[in-house]
Amino acid sequence: MRSRIPVVLLACGSFNPITNMHLRLFEVARDHLHQTGMYQVIQGIISPVNDNYGKKDLAPSHHRVAMAQLALQTSDWIRVDPWESKQAQWMETVKVLRHLQNTQDSVDLNPPHITEKHKPLYHQNQLLRSAPQNEGLDPSRGPLNPTAVPELKLLCGADILKTFQTPQLWKHEHIQEIVEKFGLVCVSRAGHDPKSYILGSPILQKYQHNIHLAKEPVPNEISATYVRQALGQGQSVKYLIPDAVIAYIKEHSLYVADGSRKGRSTQRNKGKTS
Repeated sequence: MRSRIPVVLLACGSFNPITNMHLRLFEVARDHLHQTGMYQVIQGIISPVNDNYGKKDLAPSHHRVAMAQLALQTSDWIRVDPWESKQAQWMETVKVLRHLQNTQDSVDLNPPHITEKHKPLYHQNQLLRSAPQNEGLDPSRGPLNPTAVPELKLLCGADILKTFQTPQLWKHEHIQEIVEKFGLVCVSRAGHDPKSYILGSPILQKYQHNIHLAKEPVPNEISATYVRQALGQGQSVKYLIPDAVIAYIKEHSLYVADGSRKGRSTQRNKGKTS
């Protein structure tokens, strides 16, 4: 019985706020890869976008990171990585992938002798190398290769795959690097035909062997946009986002009239007193 390849799934995005659909993407993708018999997903990573992305109504990153962490309290295999959100400028998705890959490929550091300078590097290295590799392991599908370096793959919805066709939104060389070097796991969404997106793109068609199309058996159209609109109108979002996230949003007055600005003001005030 052949051994399986360890995989780390990375999802980049606004997570403004994180919703149950975002969390569901990871579960569907993991099930799909496990069913191929070739892969074992050992970890999921959520990377909230930098504040300088400039998206309308984007809550400050420290709030989005905190909400994601709260949403993942019940997950033992998905983690939040704040590296992207803490950079001085907006980072393109391929640069986040490169960062995680580079730290994975770096030489292991001996924990007792880590300097302050190398602590961030060690942290990233551990994310990929010390993931809970026995999580969800099904012995009937073959053992996990203990010596294999985990493959890092970008996780997205079919709507993101469509944006690859939008002029000037993605650089062609970045699309090629993502699908050639890393690979995609794309989860279906209503109203989207990922197979046609692949066939309509020479780059995606060339590397379609590295694009995994996972089907969501239960249509899930929860969107962060709707959640923000509902919150702004005082409507319930219970069961659309985790309860802990709802409590956090209320505590910090996010996504209501002037909510995002209030969050930014709070952060600035903290900075002045620190």
